[in-house]
Amino acid sequence: MGSSKSTLSIIIPLYNAGNCFRACMESLIAQTWSALEIIIVNDGSTDNSVDIARQYVEKYPHVQLLHQNNAGASVARNRGLAAATGEYVAFVDADDLVYPKMYETLMTMALQDDLDIAQCNADWCIRETGHTWLSIPTDRIQSTGVLTGPDWLRMALASRRWTHVVWMGVYRRDIIEKNKIAFIPGLHHQDIVWTTEFMFNAKRARYTEQPLYKYFVHDLSVSRLKRQGQNNLHYQRHYIKITRLLEKLNREYADRIPIYPEFQQQITWEALRVCHAVRKEPDMLTRQQMISEIFTSGMYKRMMTNVRSAKAAYQALLWSARLYRWRDKTMSHRRISHKAINRR
Repeated sequence: MGSSKSTLSIIIPLYNAGNCFRACMESLIAQTWSALEIIIVNDGSTDNSVDIARQYVEKYPHVQLLHQNNAGASVARNRGLAAATGEYVAFVDADDLVYPKMYETLMTMALQDDLDIAQCNADWCIRETGHTWLSIPTDRIQSTGVLTGPDWLRMALASRRWTHVVWMGVYRRDIIEKNKIAFIPGLHHQDIVWTTEFMFNAKRARYTEQPLYKYFVHDLSVSRLKRQGQNNLHYQRHYIKITRLLEKLNREYADRIPIYPEFQQQITWEALRVCHAVRKEPDMLTRQQMISEIFTSGMYKRMMTNVRSAKAAYQALLWSARLYRWRDKTMSHRRISHKAINRR
């Protein structure tokens, strides 16, 4: 069993996770690291998951339940952080599983090497079929020794298979508090900005290639929903905002850490996601709006100015040509239709 001297606070935003939440909680109760506090933040659930949470609170003294009106995972995580007392914190999604030795492995690494962050690999699994694969193939990144946060982030981004998810690690709470690193309310994929800022502040980081977390992919995942029309436009605005926030972080930290080319190019890759979404959008009016916002929001400029490799340059130029072509096409369509209306 783990030592009792260093507590880990595990924060779980809970929103309508149903019976999957029971399996998640069982995997946490089974952890071989005993110095745990489990903080469940009920984000206005309307299903049976709150009842499941209450059962665990009654049975286990190290489990606590907080309540808030539905405000999203970011607000729930911030709420959990405010209540946490552990030296380290971790985050779990309410419908995922944690392997029994996850936190013993990561906390042992963290304490032995005085780490600010210890990260692991994960298994991704399609719940309906059980098909499972490794998040980061071991030919992309192997287990590391101790690195600075920026050096680890650089290596992780260069692999192009690492994902900015908060549930793959344990984080020193002191760094979060001192630097006021918070999740941005209402922003989808806020993990991208949060993990980037945490790494910018981490002096000691280490990664193990062992998969210790099981992430379930299902059709209702925020990133898997098939969106079109205005839903797609609203969703892409989150990525447009992320490109702006990443550029802001690079600017703010430029005098404190090396801003590696990978940190700049991260902005280009996120912007290219939005471009891909434009091509897939069937509704012409929405498509026009998306193209218009790519330019007016400054995202197009950010995409082009943060290119740092031949591969990204090729992609950015290819999409640049497409965007201009589509934009010109819609403008000429408008001019023709205006003329037709005027003739009437």
